[in-house]
Amino acid sequence: MQEKSIVLDQQQIQQKIERIAFEIYENTFEEDVLFVAGISGNGFLLAERMVSLLAKISDQDVRLFEVTVNKDNPLDEDIKLSIADSDLSKRTVIIFDDVINSGRTMIHAVRRILDNKLNVLKVATLVNRTHRRYPVQADFVGLNISTTLQDNIIVELGANEIAYLE
Repeated sequence: MQEKSIVLDQQQIQQKIERIAFEIYENTFEEDVLFVAGISGNGFLLAERMVSLLAKISDQDVRLFEVTVNKDNPLDEDIKLSIADSDLSKRTVIIFDDVINSGRTMIHAVRRILDNKLNVLKVATLVNRTHRRYPVQADFVGLNISTTLQDNIIVELGANEIAYLE
């Protein structure tokens, strides 16, 4: 088994999330309503945290929703949103995932959200790999890291948070 190479510890993860919250607020402060989406799993956990942080630093109406994607085979199942599509009409959406590895999950989630007539759609991630297979550009990033296509970044959230290269 290969040894884990830590890229973010618990304190660094918290600092990155807080910085992203301020960046999002700086870029969306004129919006009365802001939608924050999380890709099921860690992306949704990060989106929940972001909504809490934004509630502390802004007076925006920040609404959370989940995007459910089959991460292994995104074309095998419909991608589901936990809110009505009509709620997103002419709105700003920030979509979160913990890591953009290949970009496949994010590009499929973005495609589904773009079924709606949005004002703005931005992508946020805790860890952004700079070598991807799909053309996904993150607007809000905790950490950019160069890796090979064979490398994998794992983020563990919860009591003992860590992000590591495997």
